[in-house]
Amino acid sequence: MAGKDNFRDRFRPFFAWVRAHVPRGLRLLLGILLIVGGMFGFLPVLGFWMIPLGVLVAAMDIKLIRRWLRRRRR
Repeated sequence: MAGKDNFRDRFRPFFAWVRAHVPRGLRLLLGILLIVGGMFGFLPVLGFWMIPLGVLVAAMDIKLIRRWLRRRRR
């Protein structure tokens, strides 16, 4: 699980910025856009790293997923 902790630590400033500056409904849209962009990861600018990032950004607004992630961390 060290890889997951490393991923969270690496993007922690991004998540803090998104939580502070992006309105609640747009976070879900931003997460979906990141997931869709990640599906085109074979292109030079986009990457497959966008898929888990999009899931985490979208999860900020979905209580069920947040609750599940919180339980999983314990």
